[in-house]
Amino acid sequence: MTEFTKDALRVQVYATRAEMGRAAARDIEAAIAQVLREKGRCNMIFAAAPSQNEVLAALAASKSIDWPRVHAFHMDEYIGLPAAAPQGFANFLRAALFDKVPLGSVHCIDSTAGAEAEAARYSALLRENPADIVLLGIGENGHLAFNDPHVAQFDDPALVKAVTLDDTCRMQQVHDGCFASLDEVPRTALTLTIPALMAAGQAFCVVPAPTKAQAVRRTLEGPVSPECPATALRRHPHAALYLDADSASLLARRT
Repeated sequence: MTEFTKDALRVQVYATRAEMGRAAARDIEAAIAQVLREKGRCNMIFAAAPSQNEVLAALAASKSIDWPRVHAFHMDEYIGLPAAAPQGFANFLRAALFDKVPLGSVHCIDSTAGAEAEAARYSALLRENPADIVLLGIGENGHLAFNDPHVAQFDDPALVKAVTLDDTCRMQQVHDGCFASLDEVPRTALTLTIPALMAAGQAFCVVPAPTKAQAVRRTLEGPVSPECPATALRRHPHAALYLDADSASLLARRT
């Protein structure tokens, strides 16, 4: 494992996806335990994507997490998908984690509700339940959640908003095997904003695979800017980025 920092962001590079996922899960377990000792409950926001498979599997298998005191939220959802659609991010998280562990509560974004009303409802939930921990990925275009570069705002006044998705983001869903073609991918979604994500007390970002190497390089070596929304992580006081050899392959060599 190689470890370094970029601004405030701790970065760890592992040889394989499996090692990366296990290491992230161990750190997340410790963070949950710390929050529970201090507060008695833990509010967590989860990313939904194949890039999260390893860490979610490790968390689901954990024997040490006091799940009944953990309250789950997720960070983005397509607008207009049928409630049972397997591509829905809430359904992904239910299959990967939410239905496998005895969570205290689960609060999902409703993909079938009116976008404006659902954004208001979910924003109110987030205000009532400030996030302690957020688990994130980084998109091929550098997005966090569905904050693509053309809609990302580091000072966004909203907590949840409706957005249009750029074609790089939509094509990633095809690369991930979630949709057969670009035409099938929805064009709009609801997303937690950058400030909503960065408000969490601790952030754990897990980013494997060669398809993410360019975005990782921009995140760590480019300017902090909404043009690469993931650079916001470099300003978070308690954030960690977990990479595998493939996603780190374009970074400058570090000793």
